[in-house]
Order: sequence, then structure tokens, then C-alpha cells
Amino acid sequence: MVSRSTISRATISRRALLATGLAAAALPARAVEGGTFRIGYQKNGILVVAKQQGTIEQALKPFGVTVRWTEFSFGPPVLEALGVGAIDFGQTGAPPPVFAQAAGNSLLYLAAQDSGGSGEAILVPQGSPLKTLSDLKGKRVAFAKGSSAHYLVVVALEKAGLTYADIEPVTLAPADAAAAFARGAVDAWAIWDPYFAIAERQPGTRILASASEIAKPSNYFLGNRDYTQANAPVVQAVLAALGEVAAWCEAHRPEVAALLSKGTGVPLDATQRAVDRSLYVIAPLTEASIADQQRVADRFHALGLITNPIRVRDAVWTPPAGPASKG
Repeated sequence: MVSRSTISRATISRRALLATGLAAAALPARAVEGGTFRIGYQKNGILVVAKQQGTIEQALKPFGVTVRWTEFSFGPPVLEALGVGAIDFGQTGAPPPVFAQAAGNSLLYLAAQDSGGSGEAILVPQGSPLKTLSDLKGKRVAFAKGSSAHYLVVVALEKAGLTYADIEPVTLAPADAAAAFARGAVDAWAIWDPYFAIAERQPGTRILASASEIAKPSNYFLGNRDYTQANAPVVQAVLAALGEVAAWCEAHRPEVAALLSKGTGVPLDATQRAVDRSLYVIAPLTEASIADQQRVADRFHALGLITNPIRVRDAVWTPPAGPASKG
């Protein structure tokens, strides 16, 4: 379980959000009026809690802005929707924005969340002969293309002295991968919470390696570039509200699990397992986090999985300073 000492990190993160102008209090409430703020979310995390609590709706009332929520099964479709302007805001792991930026999608990194490193894993059947990462050679490994699990596999192979060509990638969305894994159609499955936690409930599943042993993943809050630049006060108000939700989550984990389970339909015991190994800390991107994300991009480019080299920094949002800014 994540130590409660991380609550102080949440406090630091709120201060950092204030220092970089992401706090709503310093903004003119009527800088933007009307419209709908469209959010893409997945079956886990701070956004689901915020949805259940109505936090963002409350934060945007002074702007006369309503909120529309759309659920996605994993990150890449969130970025596709963001890129074409079907949504304005979303959260994913590190790889989806890399693929989206390489494809020319209009996106901005708005804030970062350290996921703690233990909410993803490579799974194998209980009776599998695979004991180490090097045993993945020649095996069929399932993961969602362009997802954090995809990156987990890439780094796992490097650590084992293998190459991407040494495995047979089977790219499947989480639900399809779960079915393939259950019927023995793949040898291993790389996946994240809450799907990871759900799979752990099955007696026939074993963890080959956790992300904490391979590559500590990060998550990012992302915005459509055009929307963000035109409606900066709205986006800043949303990020400030989510910072408060994050601090609450750190201090109320049983309540978080109950809200997530209610909001997603994932069994409470699996949800609690996922919550206990999560960090709920939101902060602006730092030089270190930008460098980490650049390494993700460079790895995928070196493997030819993205054809165009990208500069992550070009997609990092610099919020307007001061209450006079209008976005």
C-alpha cells in the first residue's frame, strides 16, 4: 500500500500548481463563458473520482460551462478523439501522446501524475514455464498498441537482453487481450489497472514481472491544443480542481475505492487493490518529466514504431501568467 507520507507530496503538488498559474482562484471567473467541456476518461483514476463527486462541474459553474464525459477502454482512442476535437481533455499513460504527437495530432501536455510503478505488470498463466523476462523469447505477448503496456514490454525486453523482434507481438484492446489470455491464445499479457487487478483475482494468473521492476510509468493530463489555448481559464480551473481531488484521494483510499467501483462496475476488492498501489499526485511537468517522456518517444522511434522523431517539449503547455490573461 502507498505510504500516507505521499499526502505531503500532494500538498507540494498543489503549491506547484499555484506557482505555475494553474489555480483557478487567480483567474477572472468570467474570462470564458458558456459551452461544454468534454472529458475522455478510463476505468480508473482521479477523473473517475472527480466525475462521481461532480468536482469539475462545480469548478466550471462560474464560467457557465457544462461537462460531458465519454468513457474509453484505453489511452490511444482518447488521443484520437482529442486530436480530432471530439473531446477537449483526457488522461492517459506516457505512450499514447507520443504516438499522437508523431501522427501530427493537436495536443498539449497539461500536467503529470506519477502512477507509482506497481499498477502494471506482465502476466502469465499460473502453470506457464515462463519464469523470467528472458523466457519471453519467441512467445506471443499481448498488449494494447501505443499504450503504457506496449512501452512496458519494450523496456522489459531491453532489460532481458532481447529485442522487439524476439517476440511475437499480439496487439489487442484490454477486453480482447483478457479473453485471449484466458483461453491460452497468448503466452503473456502486459496490462494495467484495473484490468491487472481484475486478472489477479483469477487463480490461474501469475505475475511474471511488475512495472516497478521494469519501468516506472507516468500518466499525463492532456488537452486539445486549440481548445486549451482558446479557453485557458477553464483548463486552469479544471486542473486546480483535480489537484484538490488528488489530495483528497491520498487521504481517503477506502472511499476512493468505493467511488471507483461504483463508477466503473469493477468489483470493489479489485478496485481497492488498484487504489492501494496508486499515487494521487498531480503536478506541472518538470524538466525531469519532460526528459522521461522524451526517452519514451526516442525508444519508440528507434524501434520504428513511430516513423517521425518528435520533440516532446513542443507539446508542453505553458499556462498564461497572471489574472489578466485571456488564453
